[in-house]
Amino acid sequence: MERYEEGRVENDRAFRQERTMLKAIGEREPATLGEIAEATERGAPALSRAVDSAVKRGLVDRRQDPDNRRKLQLRLTEAGQHKVDEAVIDSGPMVERFQRLAQSELRAIERAIEILERAG
Repeated sequence: MERYEEGRVENDRAFRQERTMLKAIGEREPATLGEIAEATERGAPALSRAVDSAVKRGLVDRRQDPDNRRKLQLRLTEAGQHKVDEAVIDSGPMVERFQRLAQSELRAIERAIEILERAG
């Protein structure tokens, strides 16, 4: 994997978490913080900080819900959507390689990834 991922930021845990958060927002627009916390299995305080960072960097638009001023609506900006789309495009070569593997090989890779994630 290192050979294919050499020099890429995707290896960074924070980058993966941000990509997951952006994807979840895009799939649920207009999304609430609670929905995204549940979808990403992250605590609300950590997710709130991540959303703040994404708003400051122009990836997420955060506005009050017109029907309930205590709620916030999250939407991807054009830059945020581009970042999500870019991640999908970047995964192309690896997807092609995985498609050539047998089911038993794919299960072995999934198991290895689970072990690596637990080892954190």
